[in-house]
Formats: sequence, structure tokens, C-alpha cells
Amino acid sequence: MNRGFQSKMTFTRLTKLLAGVIASAILVAPVGAQSAAPAAKPTAPARHQPNRLSKRASLYYGQVWGVDSLSVKTAESGEIIRFSYRVLDVNKAKTLNDKKAEPALIDPQAGVKLVVPELEKVGKLRQSSTPVAGKVYWMAFSNKGRLVKPGHRVDVAIGNFRASGLVVQ
Repeated sequence: MNRGFQSKMTFTRLTKLLAGVIASAILVAPVGAQSAAPAAKPTAPARHQPNRLSKRASLYYGQVWGVDSLSVKTAESGEIIRFSYRVLDVNKAKTLNDKKAEPALIDPQAGVKLVVPELEKVGKLRQSSTPVAGKVYWMAFSNKGRLVKPGHRVDVAIGNFRASGLVVQ
């Protein structure tokens, strides 16, 4: 074969190869550069859940106050903060359902103390019936101005009961 023909053939192959690389780079680059939505924050592994109570705190609330599964969540676009708990021991949990005890949610970070609102036809936005073991009870705190936000650590006080450092979800 002729050397000129071989170099021309090699040059043609190199040209096609280079054209292919450039074409693929052009096709791939815009896809990688575009982003339909902002990248989500990395989530914590399942074994590390900062919103949960420590084992010691769960034991304390269960043994002393007869409740567990304490949670604080925003509702109604952040206008309401809902505190809920599950009753384990009816006698110990009576304090939390006592109609005379005024519940308060305290957020030191926002510098506010929220109360349970009372509606004209409905009454207080809380359950105050005689507790039943195994049932989940709740109360709603008014969060006008949305000062208490998800991620804040709050305290809930009902009579002598006080749950400290609950994370708002």
C-alpha cells in the first residue's frame, strides 16, 4: 500500500474519532449543565435521626408521665404547631389531659410562648377527655406570624409536665 494512502486513512479515522468526541461532549454538556430543581440537602442516615428523643428521655417520659411518641409538627402552612403524644399509663398521663392546666409551647430561639387557641363554637383546640392507654392525643398551638419554624427546639409545658428540647418538624 501507498504511505500516502495509509496516512490519509489514519487522518480520516482520527478526524471521525475527534468529531465523535466533540459531538458527544456537545450533547452531554447541556444536559449536565441544566438542573430542573435545586439539589436537595443530603439526608441523614436512618440510624441518625436528630428529631427523635434520646432513649433516656423516652424512658423518663414513659415512666414519670406515662406517655411516649412525643412529637411537634407544623400544620396549616405553619400557622398551627401540633403537639402529640401517646398514652401508656392512664393515671400518670391525666395531667396532660387536665382541662384546668393551661398548655404552653415555648420557643427560646424565637422568643415566644404559644397558647392553645379557643374557638367560639369548638372550644380549645386540644383533647381533654379522660386518657385511654394506647391512644394518641394532640393539641394545637396558634403560631401567628409563623415565628416558630421547623428545626427549632421547643419546650411544652402543661401543668407540672414539661417536655424540653423537642424539635419542630
